[in-house]
Amino acid sequence: MSELLLEVKNLKVHFDTENGTVTAVDDVSFSVKQGETVGVVGESGCGKSVTAESILRLLNEKHTHYEGNILFEEKDILKFSYSELQKLRGNDISMIFQDPMSSLNPVYTVGNQIVEALLLHQNLTKKEAEVKAVEMLKLTGIPLPEKRVNEYPHELSGGMRQRVMIAMALSCKPKLLIADEPTTALDVTTQSQILDLINELKDEFNMGTIMITHDLGVVAEVCTKVVVMYLGQVIEEASVESIFSSPLHPYTQGLLKSIPHIEGPRDEKLYVIEGKVPTLTQIPKGCRFAPRCEFATELCRDKMPQLESYENDLKVRCWHFKDIQEKRGGLNGIRNESQTVNS
Repeated sequence: MSELLLEVKNLKVHFDTENGTVTAVDDVSFSVKQGETVGVVGESGCGKSVTAESILRLLNEKHTHYEGNILFEEKDILKFSYSELQKLRGNDISMIFQDPMSSLNPVYTVGNQIVEALLLHQNLTKKEAEVKAVEMLKLTGIPLPEKRVNEYPHELSGGMRQRVMIAMALSCKPKLLIADEPTTALDVTTQSQILDLINELKDEFNMGTIMITHDLGVVAEVCTKVVVMYLGQVIEEASVESIFSSPLHPYTQGLLKSIPHIEGPRDEKLYVIEGKVPTLTQIPKGCRFAPRCEFATELCRDKMPQLESYENDLKVRCWHFKDIQEKRGGLNGIRNESQTVNS
């Protein structure tokens, strides 16, 4: 049985703003086991990145307040001292950020930046760290690593910079890797290579992985479990097979219907979920998705549903998910609908 690495329990993240306190993450819970890849998906502004950054407490804590627990190997990160956090970050838990150009320091060579992480966390001499930096670049598939290690970020392509970020993140062999939109700015070919690389290295190091993305294609390729978020809440959690074969929440179904299908008519319009995600200062009273949901009733608009456990370890936050599931007939029904919407 895989060892439980991370357990996020009833996490709430509050920000102080000019308009008062807002809650960006509201009662989020999920877990990650050793060797497991958990996808966290949803539209921009749903709280994915805030959740990820909270795990390492990267947010400005002068204006951020946490509730709940973030247990890494049964120790609560929210209770860690600054020195304990420094030992954790980049060592036991590493993070790959969305934009490597803004994450890498432009005035230091990529080799120096990998060496810095190794010297901070590993008991190595500078010479040993330099050799290890070349090894890590080679491991991530960068050609001529002995040359690239002395180059600056602006001298590398987007795909190479992302590989440098992966090399840096994995240099200390972390137990947990958080990848926040790691392929967003890359072309399709490079994206596929990066995903394959993360998957291979995850298997080699037996890491737990959290994949933050809005791309369901990425989820299908690398994830074993999926957590769907909307406006700061988890609205569905299931295995990747269940999410694609029989999604329970109308929002998840809408995301799947929005995926273009290669076998569909060339002149059909893509399905869109009507409306937009409300701001954190305009959160609806009841179900947060109700203003955009075609199945919403007075109950949905008046009272917020709880995250309910369903068969086969599925979880869903919806008053009417059983009725909707029967009407839709699983993913096949959803795909059939998507071929007729707006045609």
